[in-house]
Amino acid sequence: MISQIDVSERVEAPATGAALLPDVFADLSLRQLLSFRAVAEEGSFHGAAAALDYTQSAISQHVAALEASLGVRLFDRSRGRRTIAVTEAGQLLLRHVVSIANRLQAARADLLAYAAGEVGTVRVGVFSSVGSKILPAIVARFAAAWPGVEVELSEAPDAGMLDSVERGRLDLTFGSLPLPDGPYEAVELVRDPWVLLAAVGSRAARIPANPPLRTIAAQRLIGFRSEGSTQVVERLLRSRGHEPQFVFRSDDNATVQAMAAAGLGTALMPTLAVAEGDPSVTVIPTDLPPRRIALVWHRERYRTPAARAFVEIASSVCREHAAELGLAGAEGPAGILANTL
Repeated sequence: MISQIDVSERVEAPATGAALLPDVFADLSLRQLLSFRAVAEEGSFHGAAAALDYTQSAISQHVAALEASLGVRLFDRSRGRRTIAVTEAGQLLLRHVVSIANRLQAARADLLAYAAGEVGTVRVGVFSSVGSKILPAIVARFAAAWPGVEVELSEAPDAGMLDSVERGRLDLTFGSLPLPDGPYEAVELVRDPWVLLAAVGSRAARIPANPPLRTIAAQRLIGFRSEGSTQVVERLLRSRGHEPQFVFRSDDNATVQAMAAAGLGTALMPTLAVAEGDPSVTVIPTDLPPRRIALVWHRERYRTPAARAFVEIASSVCREHAAELGLAGAEGPAGILANTL
């Protein structure tokens, strides 16, 4: 028989396990979470141990303790599998663990930057067209103003550099507006007009300046593989009922221009990406919306005075040199563009 006091206790107990979560999660350790993430990303306990410089037994203990605390299986360890599969519960947890790890990386980067003060490094992501035509003047002026700070440059596609900003691996990155969803703020620097490049003497070389969208879409186009602003142009063409036909893509500016010179098709390139003085191609201006180049940073992270100064110097240099580079200045003052989730 159940006593009255027992019944009372059962009635007052919560209907779900929600009240247990604080106690369960208080027992979790960062090492357990990072070991779990490493196994999920590497596909094996051996790979996770190598990535974190732990012993394999330590990784196994961390994951086993995590599964015991949460009361769910995080990995499918079925025999015959060459790699370990993440369970549905594991996938749910992994999303949160990745965010936690990224924020910790960003916190570490903030503290290192704060400790560095006016010495140390500003880590900047770039893409090649900016690196060859805009960046040298920016770096030269920054070096004169901040001689104790080194500028460390990394080159990668837009998405990879934004991910590095979010993880705290980069302080700033050049990027194209509009930005994807994320914890970003930016200052627009310049607007880079789009042009068509056609082999000299080809039929495409006779296209008049500022051709209509249907003429652009009708070309055998050569373009970029991962350039975000190229995708903006493609979406514009499709929104107007024109399906662009790309016959070749590359993320190397010189390759895209060379393929146009060889007559493979008509290259669609922003002005900054074009190598000037190439006698083998005809450059045809367009009135497509220009590529909007910006400097981007993490809106929730500490920015050192040197990083803030880099943004100010970049804005000044771009305003001064926009005309000679064939670019348009950013519309309006160099205000911060907040990107909200």
